[in-house]
Amino acid sequence: MQIAGWVVAGLLALLMILIAWLAVTAPLSRSLEPVAPPSISLMSSDGHLIARRGAVIDKPVAIKDLPPHVPQAFMAIEDRRFYSHWGVDPRGIARAAWHNMWSDRSSQGGSTITQQLAKGVFLSADRTFGRKAREALIAFWLEAWLTKDQIFERYLSNVYFGDNVYGLRAAALHYFNREPEKLTIPQAAMLAGLLKAPSRLAPTTNLKGARARADLVTQAMVEAGYISKAQRDALPSARLNVRETADPTSGTYFADWVLPDARDRAGAVYGAQNVTTTLDWRIQRLAESAVRRAPLGKAEAALVAMKPDGSVVAMVGGRNYGKSSFNRAVQAKRQPGSTFKLFVYLAAFRAGMTPDDMIEDAPITTGTYRPANHGGKYRGRITLRQAFAVSSNVAAVRLTQKVGVDNVIEVARDLGVTAPLTEDLSLALGTSEIPLIELAEAYAAVAAGAYPVTAHGLPPEEQGWFDRLMRRQHRFREDQLEMIRDLLSSAANRGTGSAAALRTSTFGKTGTTQDSRDAIFVGYAGGLVTAVWIGNDDNAPLPGGAAGGGIPARIWRDFMARAINEPVENAPAEQKDSDLVNAIANVTVETGIGNMGLDVDQEGMTVNIGPAQIRLPADQAPAGPAPSPAQPQATPPPRMAPTQPPGSDAPP
Repeated sequence: MQIAGWVVAGLLALLMILIAWLAVTAPLSRSLEPVAPPSISLMSSDGHLIARRGAVIDKPVAIKDLPPHVPQAFMAIEDRRFYSHWGVDPRGIARAAWHNMWSDRSSQGGSTITQQLAKGVFLSADRTFGRKAREALIAFWLEAWLTKDQIFERYLSNVYFGDNVYGLRAAALHYFNREPEKLTIPQAAMLAGLLKAPSRLAPTTNLKGARARADLVTQAMVEAGYISKAQRDALPSARLNVRETADPTSGTYFADWVLPDARDRAGAVYGAQNVTTTLDWRIQRLAESAVRRAPLGKAEAALVAMKPDGSVVAMVGGRNYGKSSFNRAVQAKRQPGSTFKLFVYLAAFRAGMTPDDMIEDAPITTGTYRPANHGGKYRGRITLRQAFAVSSNVAAVRLTQKVGVDNVIEVARDLGVTAPLTEDLSLALGTSEIPLIELAEAYAAVAAGAYPVTAHGLPPEEQGWFDRLMRRQHRFREDQLEMIRDLLSSAANRGTGSAAALRTSTFGKTGTTQDSRDAIFVGYAGGLVTAVWIGNDDNAPLPGGAAGGGIPARIWRDFMARAINEPVENAPAEQKDSDLVNAIANVTVETGIGNMGLDVDQEGMTVNIGPAQIRLPADQAPAGPAPSPAQPQATPPPRMAPTQPPGSDAPP
């Protein structure tokens, strides 16, 4: 008796462990969820279909609402003893084994409807003894907690019918354009017959095979006593009435990017879901057209456009989604070149500098690092505004050296850059790889006057107080915001990005990486922030020394002018500022006493000779030769070879 007591106790313990395992691995609530991600239709903000993703699934069926011949058709071919067994049918297993032993043409399975539900919802499709044992255990578990009708309903609502269609309701609507409550015997038989090989027997592609299988189902219904032979002989063949659905037509890169969030927002529910996105149909088409019109040769291109709050209204991840679904606007990490100088100059303004402060645009060597300007051109002492407009590399490195690499990185992080950043002076020239969308977010922060800005493809949901606290934005200081906008305006209208200038106020920056491997323009105007990149997927140089102020700036202008409804034509010369001369016509000459620089504007001329500076007003001609500087400098180091380092920008 003591031994028997230990055996019973052991069996009870094993049973408790088994129940606990089943409760964790096979929760009953899972059988109420779709077995495949339901269909989601992504809609543009103005109601156009962007893309449709996921399986075709509809709401569950109820056994009590179905005509008797509908469940009978499934039981006849799949599990005739469904209402009498406990989840596993020994007689059915024995019958299938005997058939398979003596038949060389076809095989039968012994799984019950309950086992098929267990396999479809809780297990994988691998054919192992361990999986079959777990399937049987879960079948007993389901039979213990659910009624037969509940099991049957969940089975019919989840099973696969081919054509990416799951569940009886979706299948009835898809193949016959009618609700399952109105299915005829031939229609029910055809649907029941699909379960053996749904992909192969789908009537949309194999109507003959589907009808032959339906005949076997009606014969099984006769053998099971559900219908008479006379009824069967009088049945017509089921005729299809396929319900057509619109195909997705655009926005595939955007759809891939936004789908995970859309799926989370829709939840695990039956039935197709329409999810409205932030994409603007008109602007998306304009973006695609602007990229198609560009003379890219064999190069790739990417474009992302968003509102200053981060709402993405257009996205082009490449020239042809059919050939490559790799999204270069989001997934690719490329060097941003001089577009990264936004963070350098913002760090300088945080340190107390202004656009009118002077900086040396002359060769610099820091250890073994020798940054150089494009073409070996240097301008002597110039303002930060001029340095930014002409995209001086050495000036950016000097600023980074002055304010500290850590402070530049801090600004980049504040504005939403999450990619790893190099902690050396080369950072100033954009040598760290950043996704294009993160650059757009940073420039959107400047447009919005607050940071960080997070790109999103779905309208924001209402946040709780904790989320609002953790994700709150910070406002730029007004003086710093005004100064960085001043610089972006100079670069886009009078500097390396002048090919992008619109009639309306334009702000932006060009970027070109070493050997012209990447060319970028990022900017904003008219309430829209857009980033454009061109380059080769294999990182090969672009032909002809392409630069950010060339094709990317022209793509940007072509797209933006149409997006903000501005006439597509060159801005008249009178709209260009007098600082144009300062930005692109500074002259530097090497002399024996140092660098001599000449700046010209409407009010006069400034001569820089070494450390000395002479101002000549426009209404006062110089009386004689410029005086010698009080403290002449030593002969400067020779100019560096005119190579193009990372971050340099060729003039437009």
